[in-house]
Amino acid sequence: MLIFLRHGLAFLATPKTGTTAVEMALRPKAEIVFAKNRKHVTALRFSRKIAPFLEDTFGVRPEAVAIMRDPTDQIASWYRYRGSDRLLGTDLSTRDISFDTYVREVIGDDPPPRAQIGSQFNFLTDGKETVMAQHIFAYTHQADFRRFMSDRLRTEVTLKPRNVSPGADTGLSAETLARLREARAPEFALYDRVLAQGGHLITARD
Repeated sequence: MLIFLRHGLAFLATPKTGTTAVEMALRPKAEIVFAKNRKHVTALRFSRKIAPFLEDTFGVRPEAVAIMRDPTDQIASWYRYRGSDRLLGTDLSTRDISFDTYVREVIGDDPPPRAQIGSQFNFLTDGKETVMAQHIFAYTHQADFRRFMSDRLRTEVTLKPRNVSPGADTGLSAETLARLREARAPEFALYDRVLAQGGHLITARD
């Protein structure tokens, strides 16, 4: 997470949405940086814990901005990432299973360690109906996101690919895709809501 006090903005790092590239590009502009194990602060935690602290301490309550990816593509990114050579032989490796199997593990009742990836819905909402970030951009609308950040930070934002995962076959059977869409219906609905707003969902401040 990056906090830009002077510009009243906080970038929340939704896992597997290209956040490393954003961090590397914008870190020099941020007054506060949450990195490594603290990088992925959820929108709920930011709203309930960190934003009030910032307001009390600095007199600034930044708007939260985040990126959301198509749910299937985001899981595929986790699958590719955990199929890397450095994870071979660990309980996080996906090298020995198909993507179809991996998705079934992710939405299963007792996911193994490699399939414990959380969800974008829980990251961006209160876990029920309320979206906790003021701005959510679709991953496919990178130009709009860069333009927004450039306007708010008053500097040109250019992103370079970082942490690119190895390629893999991420095809899904129709049955598994249907099960995924049912299991993660709220997440698909939220993503559809973002797309319906032109790739930039704006919500009211809490």
